[in-house]
Amino acid sequence: MIEVKDLAYIFPDQTVGIHSTTFTLPTGSRTLLIGANGAGKSTILKVLAGKTLAKAGTVFINEHDPFREGNGDITYLGTEWAGNPIVRHDIPVVLLLSSIGGDAFPERRDLLVDILDIDLRWHMHAVSDGERRRVQLAMGLMRPWKTLLLDEVTVDLDVLVRARLLDFLKKETETRACTIVYATHIFDGLSDWPTHLAHMHLGKVVSVQSHDLETALAESTNDNGKRLRTNGYLLELALKWLREDLEERGAREKKQKWEDIEKDMMDHAPLERNSEDGFAKYFKTSRARD
Repeated sequence: MIEVKDLAYIFPDQTVGIHSTTFTLPTGSRTLLIGANGAGKSTILKVLAGKTLAKAGTVFINEHDPFREGNGDITYLGTEWAGNPIVRHDIPVVLLLSSIGGDAFPERRDLLVDILDIDLRWHMHAVSDGERRRVQLAMGLMRPWKTLLLDEVTVDLDVLVRARLLDFLKKETETRACTIVYATHIFDGLSDWPTHLAHMHLGKVVSVQSHDLETALAESTNDNGKRLRTNGYLLELALKWLREDLEERGAREKKQKWEDIEKDMMDHAPLERNSEDGFAKYFKTSRARD
């Protein structure tokens, strides 16, 4: 179970990342975390994972504070892993999978290798971003977890591997006591996957609702009065929420014109157009000012 009460988070520069927010997700749930870019989805997932400390309020994952007490039953998978230079070296995939428990969980290892269509002859320096992402997922899912936090990690996968992975995760929550929170902007084929939908806006979880596709489709119609198609329902709902969020937020603060911004840059560090040396000089001067 995930229990969050009056959670707030402030970045080191004093920007508010999460405003006071409260919600609960039951064991066995599969929650889609929906919100615009910058809504705070990645921040709240990292707080839930215990990677950073909340400045106010409480977070309990299966009755443990993930930051203060630690919790080996939580797995967090984000997009930054694939950009790590270490996993772009000439490292055999077999060695990576063995290093995180592949030999201890041979059945899960072999199942994940099959689901994610991993070639055991791969070397990490000679694979695509999508193939590298598959290896990350296999490594992260190898050991059985009780809470899985996913932050846009399926964006590099082809549609078949993504569908097989989501089917595997659904079966995990149906066959053992575990919980998933999945932040994504890709809703195709997901309408019957989640048990809950969490809407995040301007650093706050504004609603968490249970989700049943058949009930939702029976109660929802499109502009022509027809039932929404299975693969379109979540997309339409997400679009509705994001349009409302944009209207509530209002227009962004008016910015300076391009010419004014460029003049400001020139004033701080003379910048030759189309000159790499000029840009280097500007950024060097900017870092010195900071």
